Amino acid sequence: MVRIDHILDARNLICPMPVIRTSEQIAKLKTGQTLEVVCTDPGALEDIPAWCRIHGHEVIHTESRNGESFIQLRIHR
Repeated sequence: MVRIDHILDARNLICPMPVIRTSEQIAKLKTGQTLEVVCTDPGALEDIPAWCRIHGHEVIHTESRNGESFIQLRIHR
């Protein structure tokens, strides 16, 4: 189990806001810290990991349950 440093509640936001909020939160974090993003937008489960790959951040785990998506990331600079 990965220790999560920060949780971003992006529930009830629609595209592109979950990605934008994730980007804003990542900008505040340090290398090596972890972030879990919780979303209800089904597209975020693909959009956020794609954005992370482009920007060099590590996707640790993704999961969808009960209409919510959970995306765990590790920050890299």
